[in-house]
Amino acid sequence: MNRLTRITAILIQLQSKKIVTAKEIAERFEVSLRTVYRDIKTLQNAGVPIGSENGVGYFIVEGDRLPPISLTEEEANSLIISEVFIKKQGDRSLSKNFNSLLIKIKATLKKFQKENIELLSKRTFSFNKGEIIESNWLSDIQKAISSKTQLEITYKSRYKEELTNRQIEPQAVYFTNNVWIVIAFCHLRDDMREFRLDRIIYLNTTLEPFEKLSYFNLQEYFEIF
Repeated sequence: MNRLTRITAILIQLQSKKIVTAKEIAERFEVSLRTVYRDIKTLQNAGVPIGSENGVGYFIVEGDRLPPISLTEEEANSLIISEVFIKKQGDRSLSKNFNSLLIKIKATLKKFQKENIELLSKRTFSFNKGEIIESNWLSDIQKAISSKTQLEITYKSRYKEELTNRQIEPQAVYFTNNVWIVIAFCHLRDDMREFRLDRIIYLNTTLEPFEKLSYFNLQEYFEIF
């Protein structure tokens, strides 16, 4: 992420809640506190009225916020429910993208809506006794499905723990038993295969279009397999 993009994102984050700490910003963008201070100073020099309180954090002075959007209470509440479940599903790329979206939405909410959402986020829980199985490839796979682009992956087998390199054409993804799975045509096996995302060690997006499958129906697939 270049500096201009980061500074713009910091401004949106400041719009999303009443107080944002330098530590929160640093952790989100994986930069040092010194970099955060420099970026905040840049925004202030550009005329953005950012206030600060020692030991508390930064805030946008009232009157310079984005115009609020109109969300019903039920719509705002559904954001929190979605946030809870997405945090529990295990894929870091999806969690990161949803968190970025949530920050942008919060930035345009009215003050009382932000306060209500912050309260609900502290009072909404999901008790999942199963292990959260982490992965980090869902966003890349979704892009490949929509663009019909082949992927190169290194995959670890379930039983022998062997690594194999595969060229796949991803067709669909589903979530079951705390695991994300991609259904894909595998060039190595010359057949449809399912791959657990947590067992993908490496993934590369190619520029090669699908070669084998021009049609795929998820319902028909589940009926057959």
